[in-house]
Amino acid sequence: MTEHYDEDGNLISKTQRKRECDEMQALGEKMITLGKDELAQIHMEDELRHAIEEAQRMKSNGALKRQRQFIGKLIRNMDAESLQTQLDKILHRHDLHNAEFKRMEKWRESMIEDGDEGLNAFMQHYPQADRQYLRQLIRNVAREQKNNKPPVSYRSIFKYIREVAELADNNDQNGLYS
Repeated sequence: MTEHYDEDGNLISKTQRKRECDEMQALGEKMITLGKDELAQIHMEDELRHAIEEAQRMKSNGALKRQRQFIGKLIRNMDAESLQTQLDKILHRHDLHNAEFKRMEKWRESMIEDGDEGLNAFMQHYPQADRQYLRQLIRNVAREQKNNKPPVSYRSIFKYIREVAELADNNDQNGLYS
């Protein structure tokens, strides 16, 4: 029987090896469920991509089971952590979107309720934002609420916050604000 060791030279038990194999196979099974566009977003070796696409076309349960095992074996020889991180981003993008939406709503509420204090906090976080434009929108919100008008400026504040945040995120990704 062949003994397996980790990178520190410690013996890996058969149970631990089996658990790791099951984890890699589970990761592969999640990747099989992805659509073509989602799968294209994950950086992986061509052999793994081909094996996943092949599994997506299979109808026979026996063949699919063997293919899932093969995919797990391929993943064991790759950076599974990177694959898992990429997969999590795709699977949890809705959670991230909701969290970002809530954060923008909090900024808007803070600016409206706390006045200059909320506006200053936002400007500190997003110095590229137009302070005067935001002040005007905040004044318009107060006027709209007082006169029972439709919340046009209230929505405009949120739209502007989203534009500023997206611009900042794009600049961060491009290294402009590093």
